[in-house]
Amino acid sequence: MARAFRAASPLPLPSSRSAAAVTNGGGRGNFPWLTKKSSSKPPAPSGGGQESKGDEPEGVGANAAAGSIEQSPSPSSSSSRKRADALARLRAAFLAAITHRRRRRQLGSCVTGTIFGRRRGRVHVALQTDPRSAPVLLVEMAAYSPGALVREMSSGLVRLALECEKTPLAAGEKRRGLLEEPTWRAYCNGRKCGFAVRRECGADEWRVLGAVEPVSVGAGVLPDDVAGAGAGAAEGDLMYMRARFERVVGSRDSEAFYMMNTDGSGGPELSIYLLRV
Repeated sequence: MARAFRAASPLPLPSSRSAAAVTNGGGRGNFPWLTKKSSSKPPAPSGGGQESKGDEPEGVGANAAAGSIEQSPSPSSSSSRKRADALARLRAAFLAAITHRRRRRQLGSCVTGTIFGRRRGRVHVALQTDPRSAPVLLVEMAAYSPGALVREMSSGLVRLALECEKTPLAAGEKRRGLLEEPTWRAYCNGRKCGFAVRRECGADEWRVLGAVEPVSVGAGVLPDDVAGAGAGAAEGDLMYMRARFERVVGSRDSEAFYMMNTDGSGGPELSIYLLRV
């Protein structure tokens, strides 16, 4: 009877081997609905190690993926960090340029000049941006006295020239400013009068500049309580002359300061030239 049923059946009955194949996923060509169902599922990852990972819960896999993302820096964060560093460097360079420009413009086109010293002592020349500021240039002329300068001014115009050497620079070295040169050769009306040395403003110089601070233009003699009665008192009275000077910059190696007359008539009675040759 079984033989008669098999002969009458249009499809062969599955044997034990074919049933096992259907159970394991084989023989799907004979069952189209199994093929459609398997195609709708996402493909399983290949590899033995990945199959074992597939048995883990979904939360564990998500946490592992998040941990791997946190450990490896993203390209967007590294690019933003580089951009921030570049902006910081640009800002620092910009601020340095502004500060350097302000320092260069600190000495304007009009300055306050003070010439002082003991009558038989040494001449001191101080240039300030305003009467209360520190001198941008304080020069001491070693072999020239205020008494000799007064005699020169009584005879006419006075030209003081301070000249320094332009030394060669090493590779990568930057030349200092003209007003920062330490030593000078001094000339008065074309005659050499020794050397001049740049000085820092000490207590004695500050006492003199503070005493003549209310004076805008003038000349005179300071009292002994201001000048100080010491070893310098034997060199005579402490004389001073104060005026406004017009500053003219020729180049990085030449500047001139012309005394401005209050009445506006005649030429400058005193001129100071700074040269680097």
